[in-house]
Amino acid sequence: MSQVLKKTAWPMSIPKPYSPFHIIFSLAGIFLAVLAANHLAGKYKHNPSKAASLMTVCGIILALSEIYKQLFLYVIVNQGHFDWWFFPFQLCSTPMYLCLSLPIIKKYPSLRQTVCTYLQDFCLLGGVMALLEPSGLLYPYWVLTLHGFIWHILLIFLGLFSGLSGASGHRIREYAKTLLLLGAFCLIAFGINVATKGQADMFYISPYYPITQIFFNQISVKFGILAGILVYLSSICLGGLLFHMLMDFYGRKL
Repeated sequence: MSQVLKKTAWPMSIPKPYSPFHIIFSLAGIFLAVLAANHLAGKYKHNPSKAASLMTVCGIILALSEIYKQLFLYVIVNQGHFDWWFFPFQLCSTPMYLCLSLPIIKKYPSLRQTVCTYLQDFCLLGGVMALLEPSGLLYPYWVLTLHGFIWHILLIFLGLFSGLSGASGHRIREYAKTLLLLGAFCLIAFGINVATKGQADMFYISPYYPITQIFFNQISVKFGILAGILVYLSSICLGGLLFHMLMDFYGRKL
């Protein structure tokens, strides 16, 4: 396996945010995600069981690509050392776990709808925001950079597909249920951050240093770490609500 990793360690000059590479790859990816979601949603319309099967396949693809990324980081980038900073439990990692959980919860339609609503709202949020501010996706290796872009484009597809296929809920009370799921993820992320004593920064809510995300870092530095975390998490909730409302509007127009 190490030989495969070494043979695919193609170096690249780190692309700059808003460079032609970033803009062209993002726009092309978003276009394809929208096209695929609209096309496939029509085939799976009002059949949440089959829609969940397709999302499970997406979860498997995400998981396999994440395993490869972790091996690449461990062997090639960190020379045999595990770096908790790259542990796969960010907001944009949660769709992988949720997609893989869908076969397990298939007998619970209400829970499945909540999961799909989370995918609709927070997949879109995570995918769009990461492509708008891509600094966390840019590496000196083609494999890692492409992984980051394709991952978040797939999140956009998942979010759109969940909403357009009818697998998710569009009412406000269904959005409210996703906040319980988000809250559980935040608690797990915070626990990982504390357990690793600051080596991990899951969900960017470490209690050991200011938030590393742009804009929120300034809030943390000026008003304290707790204030930065609260504002950051509030912005995630508001962003999810915005996409929830947009998908409701978009879905009613179709």
